[in-house]
Amino acid sequence: MAKKQIYGEQVLAAKATQRKMVKVILSKKSEKGKVAFHESTMEQDQVKDFIARQKS
Repeated sequence: MAKKQIYGEQVLAAKATQRKMVKVILSKKSEKGKVAFHESTMEQDQVKDFIARQKS
């Protein structure tokens, strides 16, 4: 049987401070009607700002 893993306070603290990365895919339609996709990877905290900048 598998042993249950026990985490110490240091491991749990390090896990909580890890950066959460997300992939954002934006689509834009060109004048000719073609759709182009732009893909970028960034931290989770920056997503709303990035999307707002891309819309404007």
